[in-house]
Order: sequence, then structure tokens, then C-alpha cells
Amino acid sequence: MAATRNTAGVRKKITPQTEAFDEVAIAGKSNAWRTSNIGRLLNEAVHRFEKSVLEKMAAAGHGECTLSHINVTRNLDVEGTRAVELARRASMTKQSLGELVTQLEALGIVTRVPDPTDGRAKVVLFTEKGRDWLENFHAALEQTEKELESELSTTLYKAVKRGLARYAHGAD
Repeated sequence: MAATRNTAGVRKKITPQTEAFDEVAIAGKSNAWRTSNIGRLLNEAVHRFEKSVLEKMAAAGHGECTLSHINVTRNLDVEGTRAVELARRASMTKQSLGELVTQLEALGIVTRVPDPTDGRAKVVLFTEKGRDWLENFHAALEQTEKELESELSTTLYKAVKRGLARYAHGAD
């Protein structure tokens, strides 16, 4: 029979993983910081926000893109962006970006053209279909932001948005 420990009235199986965790808890140290730190909370909030945007996009007939695709399109200037700059903005390798751009091209959202200033480089541009997709994305984003504002309150929503903008761009 596997060893068990009674924790708060619940008997649970002891494994090397739970033993290590319980030793920390038994020693009076909390692991709550792992789920309550600002990075984790921001990550969970972004996940919820982007899931809502994707659901709205699907409802509008644009369910073809994934979060990975949106990471590319969110960083793509309307007038086009060099692929190397797009990879930097999206925090991904040129190879990963290239694969996603190929997928977006197959979906008809973007196209690649030679950079007029450097024939070796490529500029990624939205297609006509991509600009329509972008308009729908903008509407889904605005609707999700309004829902967030309603849930938090206008005052808190504006404070969070100002604070995040200040932090993201460096507090002066």
C-alpha cells in the first residue's frame, strides 16, 4: 500500500514530488508566490483576454488564426514591416516567424515582397483580405477591452492601462 499523509482532513498519496512540495509547506514556507506574482497574473490575464478576442474573431467568421499568428499580425505595421524587425518585435526567431508568415500567406492574410532598399530582405504586408481581417480584429479587441473595463470599473481599467503603458515603455 502506498504511503499517505493526512493533510487538512484529506489523505493523499505521497510521491517524491508531493514529498518535496510538502517539505517546503511543512517547513512553513508558502508557494503562493508562484501563483500570485505579477508576471503570472499578467500572463493569465493576457491568456483570458486573447482567448476572448479569438472567440469574437471566430464568431465574425475569422477563426483561421491562432494566438501565434496574432503575435505576428499585432506587430505588423499597416504599411508593412521587414521580416527581421517583425521577428524582433514578436520576440521570436527569424525561422519561427518565417513559418508563421508562410501560414498567414496561405490564409491570404499577408504577403511578402522584396524590400526596395535591400533586395535580400523581405517586407511583410497585409493583403486586402488581411486588412479586412485587421478591421475585424480591431473590433474584437475594442469589444474585449470594453468588457474588461466593465468588469474592473472605468477608473481601475484606465489606471491599469496607464500603469502597463508606463512600465512597458520605461518609467521616466
